[in-house]
Amino acid sequence: MAHHPAFDRGRVAVITGAAGGIGLAAAQRFRSFGMKVVLVDTDVAEVEAAASELGDGGGSGDVIAIEADVSQLADLERVRDVAWSRLGPVSVLMNNAGTGLGGGAWERYDEWKRVLDVNLWGVINGIHAFVPRMLEAGSEGLVINTGSKQGITCPPGNTPYNVSKAGVKVLSESLQHQLRNTPGSRLSAHLLVPGWTDTAINRKAARDRARLGGKSADLEAAPAKPAGAWTSEQVVDFMLAGIERGDFYILCPDNDVTQELDKKRIQWAAGDLIEGRPPLSRWHADYAGEFKKFAER
Repeated sequence: MAHHPAFDRGRVAVITGAAGGIGLAAAQRFRSFGMKVVLVDTDVAEVEAAASELGDGGGSGDVIAIEADVSQLADLERVRDVAWSRLGPVSVLMNNAGTGLGGGAWERYDEWKRVLDVNLWGVINGIHAFVPRMLEAGSEGLVINTGSKQGITCPPGNTPYNVSKAGVKVLSESLQHQLRNTPGSRLSAHLLVPGWTDTAINRKAARDRARLGGKSADLEAAPAKPAGAWTSEQVVDFMLAGIERGDFYILCPDNDVTQELDKKRIQWAAGDLIEGRPPLSRWHADYAGEFKKFAER
């Protein structure tokens, strides 16, 4: 597989939401390339442990752990300044931090605010803090934003999360268009769209959703990885292959859902608007049979 110059030995990557899951898996892979990495998360103990796992303990050297809140622009500007002063120009920015809890359009206002602050404003702040300086550096670089299929097909029951990830999709598309049309730009943007991925955050979200629904959710007794889920490492490998191909949309399958079925679901969702069906008709009883036939074609 060809190697993108942004991943060259000695280059610098900044990853938010890096204490575990996809963020940590990306950091591990970047380190295997000989890159320097800045790990950003809100839990100082966890992010320092992640840095220690990468061999530096979060101190000086090629791995830096920083406690920061991506919903605050000033925090990410501080991360940027630390990265540039201690490691050098940033070539890879991975806006990966995320959170989410189920809910409808008029439920749990505070949760709405928190999800949008982290999932959407975290990406906006990352772009504002880093992209102008990355452009000034003039070298090859990547901005990778972690989206979600839920931001495209918008399944009912998790509206705040869906809205936040739909925003990340639109923002990432606009960013790539602007970078492509900026004279002298050597940056490209990519939208990572994971499938079902086994992470601690997903297990916690499932536990929280069950608790809110009044159900017991002893996830400690659950298997370490659901059979249908991919590991974070599989997602990162798929992401890297997509970047090498030059893909903007990096739509990940998993062990339950193929890329072909994902594309059918996305096509059907767009068809609601084109065909004049009710919104979210895929989950509408009147269209269940029609969607099943469409997906099987």
